[in-house]
Amino acid sequence: MNRLVTFGLVLAVVALGWTADHYYGKAVDLRDKYRTAYSTTQLQAATIDDMQARQQSLAALDAKHTKELADAQNQIDALERDVADGLKQLQLHARCPSVSADKSTGTSGPDDGASLGLTDTAERDYYTLRKRIEKARKQIDGLQNYIRQQCLAPQTASH
Repeated sequence: MNRLVTFGLVLAVVALGWTADHYYGKAVDLRDKYRTAYSTTQLQAATIDDMQARQQSLAALDAKHTKELADAQNQIDALERDVADGLKQLQLHARCPSVSADKSTGTSGPDDGASLGLTDTAERDYYTLRKRIEKARKQIDGLQNYIRQQCLAPQTASH
């Protein structure tokens, strides 16, 4: 009977050892899976933080350039109003129209009845061109800043 009890105890110890080893293996597997998932989660969180920082940077950059463009257009509109109200004058290089020989023998000038200045169409075209030039300049500045800050900037998160 002693042998039977000893054999039963040995068998129970072996079974308990096998069970403990089985659950230890599962615990190690779960720990490894947890570490992998945690590492992935940390990387994803860092990527999200980087993306949010870039979005905020882009929003600030866009707001800055949108404001600069609006300010430039307001300045051109103010110039247009000031010229229309007579507060400012446009300076331009022009030639006086030549007077034909049968009109007069004197020199032509502003007193000859030909008014100097831009026609209404030319004046509108002038302001349109100024607005378009300023808009293009601001768009180019914005794109250059975007390229410098977003495309050429060092990557903060490891991808």
